[in-house]
Amino acid sequence: MLTLKQIRDDRARTLERLAVKGFDAAQAVEQIEKLDDRRKEVQSSLDASLAEQNAIAKQIGALMSQGKRDEAEAAKARTASLKESSRRLDEELRMVTEELNAQIVLLPNFPSELVPQGRSAEDNVVVRSGGTLPTLGDGALPHWELARKYDIIDFELGVKLTGAGFPVYKGQGAKLQRALIAYFLDMNAAAGYLEIEPPILVNEASGFGTGQLPDKEGQMYHATADNFYLIPTAEVPVTNIYRDVILNEEDLPVRLTAYTPCFRREAGSYGKDVRGLNRLHQFDKVEIVRLERPEDSYRALDEMVAHVEGIVASLELPYRILRLCGGDMSFTSALTYDFEVWSAAQERWLEVSSVSNFESFQANRLKLRYRDHERKVRLAHTLNGSSLALPRIVAALLENNQSTDGVRIPTALQPYTKFEAIK
Repeated sequence: MLTLKQIRDDRARTLERLAVKGFDAAQAVEQIEKLDDRRKEVQSSLDASLAEQNAIAKQIGALMSQGKRDEAEAAKARTASLKESSRRLDEELRMVTEELNAQIVLLPNFPSELVPQGRSAEDNVVVRSGGTLPTLGDGALPHWELARKYDIIDFELGVKLTGAGFPVYKGQGAKLQRALIAYFLDMNAAAGYLEIEPPILVNEASGFGTGQLPDKEGQMYHATADNFYLIPTAEVPVTNIYRDVILNEEDLPVRLTAYTPCFRREAGSYGKDVRGLNRLHQFDKVEIVRLERPEDSYRALDEMVAHVEGIVASLELPYRILRLCGGDMSFTSALTYDFEVWSAAQERWLEVSSVSNFESFQANRLKLRYRDHERKVRLAHTLNGSSLALPRIVAALLENNQSTDGVRIPTALQPYTKFEAIK
């Protein structure tokens, strides 16, 4: 979440930066300022009351030793009154502080100065592209038809077992999934990321720490009996490893990678964009997470983008990299790059990765800090990226590499699949 210092140091800049994300913060900031002013007033009154109590306590003993019993009793009565006042002030301080924090967590992160102006995906900026768009012959099929033809993904069986958006992978389809996961993890490990296998259920504190709660509560599956949430991404448990931790500067950077299934309700999704693997409720994804010093985080972001680009290019997929505009960014992000691959049969771009710098936004919620060489405790910066999400990668691989003889497997992936084509 934003800090009070960020919000109050320059009110005009706060309103201007949040407006880039399409967020009108004037009323919220005014309420936060009023609550913060009241918090300071109550804290000042409480401090004065406690100081007076301490002073009187020292006087009482002296008065008693001097035989001034009446004055000592009057001082005790004053102390009792001050204690009751302090109790009320302490309770008000707690309530005001809770309300202040509740208002602050509703504000999204400041977008970086590099974020383009814009309201929707149409305003995103293509910064780089690679690969060659394939030309398919007559009779080319979308991936859901190829999945049926080669009996590698069963969407109807998934509906029977659970519901729409929960496909069943079979035979070469299941092996392709496993191969992609292993390939992505190996590529990440070779780049210096430590592999983690985290839980896929997290508590409320973890969801709050990375910003999914309360912002995305309606999009998460909730196990109500235990108040656990199914993770929408490995970012949540992996980043929360460092919740309430103070690192030493020499511990940074931290580089982690993890494979997990991911779960998203995708409430409100409908139409052609949800066909096949385009939008699922359960899917596999490999994630990379970094913790950095603030002065290093944007260099780290560039490194992460280059790393993900290398993986996509190795799969021989046409791709483009977009810098997201303010209106298309997430609640928590300061700067995001999306990767899209070309789906030849659908003739559309499919998002397969988001790589983001959250600056100190998540770290403030997580209380994730580090002690610099001057022993000063500072908030770290957090970053994460999909490396990669599988469903749309599989969709593009199937569609772009189809022929009358089957579906060709990219050369880099063949040692993992142990087959050269799906037939």
